Amino acid sequence: MIQGSNIARLGAALALLLSAAAPLHAAEKAPLPPIERFFANPVLSSAELSPSGRYLAAISGAPGRRDALVVIDLQGKSAKLVASYQDADIRQYEWVNDERLAFDVTDKQVAQGGRFEAAGLYAVNRDGGNLRQLADRRGTSWVTENDSRISRKIQPWHTFLLDQHGSQKSDEIYVASYVYNDATEELHSVNLLRLNTVTGATQVVPRPGRVQDWTLDHKGEPRLATSSEKGITTLHYRDPATSAWRVLTSYASFKGGAGAYWPLGFANDGTLYVIANGPKGTTTVHTVNLATGALDPEPLVETPGYDFSGSLVRSGDRVLGVELQTDAATIVWFDPALQAAQAKLNALLPGTINLMSFPSQAMSDWALVESYSDVQPRSYRLFNLKTGELDKVGDAYPNIDPARMGRQEPVRYKARDGRDIPGLLTLPANGAKNAPLVVLVHGGPFTRGSHWGWKSETQFLASRGYAVLEPEFRGSVGYGGAHFKAGWKQWGLAMQDDIADGARWAVAQGYADPQRICIAGGSYGGYAVLMGLAKDPDLYKCGIDWAGVTDINVLYDNHWNFTSDLSDEWKQYGMPDLIGDRVKDAAQLKATSPIELAARIKAPLILAYGGADRRVPIAHGLRFRDAVAPYNKQVEWIAYQEEGHGWGLPKNRVDFWSRVEKFLDKHIGSGAPH
Repeated sequence: MIQGSNIARLGAALALLLSAAAPLHAAEKAPLPPIERFFANPVLSSAELSPSGRYLAAISGAPGRRDALVVIDLQGKSAKLVASYQDADIRQYEWVNDERLAFDVTDKQVAQGGRFEAAGLYAVNRDGGNLRQLADRRGTSWVTENDSRISRKIQPWHTFLLDQHGSQKSDEIYVASYVYNDATEELHSVNLLRLNTVTGATQVVPRPGRVQDWTLDHKGEPRLATSSEKGITTLHYRDPATSAWRVLTSYASFKGGAGAYWPLGFANDGTLYVIANGPKGTTTVHTVNLATGALDPEPLVETPGYDFSGSLVRSGDRVLGVELQTDAATIVWFDPALQAAQAKLNALLPGTINLMSFPSQAMSDWALVESYSDVQPRSYRLFNLKTGELDKVGDAYPNIDPARMGRQEPVRYKARDGRDIPGLLTLPANGAKNAPLVVLVHGGPFTRGSHWGWKSETQFLASRGYAVLEPEFRGSVGYGGAHFKAGWKQWGLAMQDDIADGARWAVAQGYADPQRICIAGGSYGGYAVLMGLAKDPDLYKCGIDWAGVTDINVLYDNHWNFTSDLSDEWKQYGMPDLIGDRVKDAAQLKATSPIELAARIKAPLILAYGGADRRVPIAHGLRFRDAVAPYNKQVEWIAYQEEGHGWGLPKNRVDFWSRVEKFLDKHIGSGAPH
């Protein structure tokens, strides 16, 4: 376990590994924080204690150096790069046991279109020894140990980390083996393999149908399998005594309904906790009768006004609490001693969300703390529950100065039909009233947008003097079933009105200048940009669309250069009800198509697309660019040919947002005519 007498030197040990990262200077000479600080890759991420709590692992990066896997001995006051390469970055990892880790790799110097879909799979001891390749990277054989591959059992490229803890008491982990449809390259099912990270030997877990997702229990063993076929999702339970599968529940995959619940996790006595539709219109936490599959209707945890979103916090054989999200994250502790420790921690670190985690095998006096706020990116510390000792591990973005960021507040406003619309409002660091406003629309759209906390795009805009409103328009999830369902078949209609009503609310409250409002967003957000300029030309002075949908019918179709990665099942069983049926709703889809409305769009506009985007292929942008060209001479076209659905390379993120900065300054910023 961690020794207090040794912890003081932890920062020095880690500093040697992070020495390539330039420190934040107290006296900032630049008039504005440099754009590169917002859009670089994090210097430190994914910190996690080993099963015993003696070691800490993390992914360490720095400008000019590949991301490496770092292990810190918290007793021995030493830190070591256990996996580091000249031509690859560590993507993610997990502790196999206290002496061994498994990881995969990627290439962060290549855009998404140039990356192999396979990340490979490797295992290494915490001291850097006994490196073994466990699965191929498609198209390449690098990052292997020196032994002959002929004598090794190497899994195929479509073998991936499961992102769940196994028992962590042996050299074995569970991994996912993806099965694709040869004709369409669409994911068909996911097999589960028990993989020995030393020998490479595997055992296949029997699969009950077309499984898409697996859940391990409190002992790290496969207990649930979620299958999906023909628009129906089925949850299967594996009996611990017989290993036989039986069905717990089935429901409509995209619409939910009676019998719908989703696994949260298992208690140490085998009790299954799930998330289900609660009695007050939001999702809540319940237990399930494993013999019958019946849901206990009495909620155990509910978050009034919000759907439950979170996870169990555990250590050893105990469930310590529940981490959950409302506007921001918090942990509800079941143990009064942990509640008191949380209060002590919050007093030491005021103004931030402070999330504690513990070793998986046994409770420790030491917790790993992940802290963040609206103005501070994530940072990691170690905290002694008994003594109150607090030791810094590192920061994700050490060159971000919280004093120069904008404050963020959760807000609620009324849509024109009376519906409450949640959102986040971020004001410039000086808190200016009547500021130029960017309405930043999230993608999805049937997802949760942002939570309270530091976000690079939002804070970059705030640092340049813009207020930023991020509306959770109807159709967004996280705010109850009624809010979600109110957005069905409302692309370009009530969903669009919610966004415009948010901009007008910001003006009425004195936050925004009515003559200086721009709408921006990616994916569905890009669609909302184009529809906003068409429907509300007097409200928005400009628009910024990246990777935006330009016609719903194009989403249904394949394209000449790329096949969309939207599944046939989603197109058949989800899109017709949630977005619109191509036949029954043909008139509506035409009336809400930005391509069909291109002649109305006269405001200055950025169109940015990735040439390798399979979610919203570049055909969307090209067709709209051609349609709008006769009517609008103020369109800036940006194409990153090797990028996918968003910008993976820091240089492209910096390039794009530099262009956005100039564009906004010209049209609603200091350079705009008044």
